[in-house]
Amino acid sequence: MIDFALNALDQSAIVTDTNAAQAVHETVELAEYLDTLGYRRFWLAEHHNTSAFAGAAPEILIGHIASRTQHLSIGSGGVMLPHYSPMKVAEQFRMLASLSGGRIDLGLGRAPGGDPKTTAALQPGPKAWPPDVFPQQVEMLIQFLEDANGLSGEQGGFPEDHPYQGIHAQPMGDESVPVYMLGSGGDGAYHAAQFGLPYVYAHFINPDNLDTALEAYRTNFKPSRQCAEPKVMLATSVLAAESEEEAAYLARPRNIWATQLMQNKGGRFPTLLEAQDWDLTPRDEAILPQVETRGFTGQVDDVLQRLSDVVAQYKIDEVFALTLIPDIAARKRSYKLLAEAAGLTANGLAAAQ
Repeated sequence: MIDFALNALDQSAIVTDTNAAQAVHETVELAEYLDTLGYRRFWLAEHHNTSAFAGAAPEILIGHIASRTQHLSIGSGGVMLPHYSPMKVAEQFRMLASLSGGRIDLGLGRAPGGDPKTTAALQPGPKAWPPDVFPQQVEMLIQFLEDANGLSGEQGGFPEDHPYQGIHAQPMGDESVPVYMLGSGGDGAYHAAQFGLPYVYAHFINPDNLDTALEAYRTNFKPSRQCAEPKVMLATSVLAAESEEEAAYLARPRNIWATQLMQNKGGRFPTLLEAQDWDLTPRDEAILPQVETRGFTGQVDDVLQRLSDVVAQYKIDEVFALTLIPDIAARKRSYKLLAEAAGLTANGLAAAQ
C-alpha cells in the first residue's frame, strides 16, 4: 500500500509506424483502462506543431474521455493560459464540469507549448499575452470560476467595483473546477504559492530543480479558498516491468527519442524494434546514459520503493506517472503492474485484462 495518490499523465505520443489520430485513440483507450485500475486522476498535455505529440486540444479530449469513464478525475496537464482568454477557459471548464458531474481538473501552465512562430499563430489578435501578465490572467480565471459558483465580494468571484462584475462564465452551478499550477522551475512554484494553489512539479522535464522549486513554493505559500496549506504533486517518468531487463527494453524508445531531442533532432518515437537497433553516434552514446537515469524505470517493486522514498523525502501528496512506451499493450501492462504493487482498488473488469 502507498500513502500518496497515484495518477497518470499522457501526451498522446506519436510513433514512427502510426499517426496522430491513432495516438489520440490510444490515449482514450488508456484512460478507459486506467479507470478500471483505481487511479485517481488522468491528465492530458498540450503541445502544438510537433511531430512527437498529438495532444493539441486537451479541453476537447478531456470532454471525450470524461464521457467514457466513471471514476477518474480528468484534467489538463496543462492548459497553456498565455494563449487564451481567461473567461473562455473558465467557460470551457465550467461546461466540462457540468457535463461530467464535477470530475474535471484545470491544470495551468505558462510555457508556450510550441515554438515562437506557432505561439504567434495561436493568438486571436496581433500579439500574445506577455509573460508578465500571467498572474493577472490566473487571477481573472479564478474569479470567473468562483463567480460561476455563485460567490461574490469577500467570499470570492469579482469585487463589487470590478469592471467584469455581472459577467458570468456559463454554465453556472455548484460543480467546482479545482485549479492547479504546473511548473518545472521557480516561476511556476512562485505563482502557485502566491495564489494558494496546488503545485505540480514537472520532474520529467527538469529532474534537477525539485529542491529549489519546492522550497520556493512552501516558503512563499499564501493560504487560499482552495488550499489552506501547500499541496505538492509530482509528474514524473515511470516505467514498471517484471524485470530490469524488460524495463530497459521497453524504455529504450523513450530514451532514444529524448537523446535526439536534446540534440534538436526531435521527431516521432521509434518503435520497440527500431530502438533496439538504433545506430548510436558518439554524441548519442555520451547523452544516453544521462537520459537513462531520469525518472523511475525498472522492476515494479523497486520502482515503487524508489518512488515512495522520493515522496517521503519531499512530502509529496500525489504522483502523476508518465509512461512513454510506443506499444499500447505494454503501456497498459506497466500501469497495471504499478497499480497492483501500490495496492490500488480495481474497478470493473481490470483484473481480467
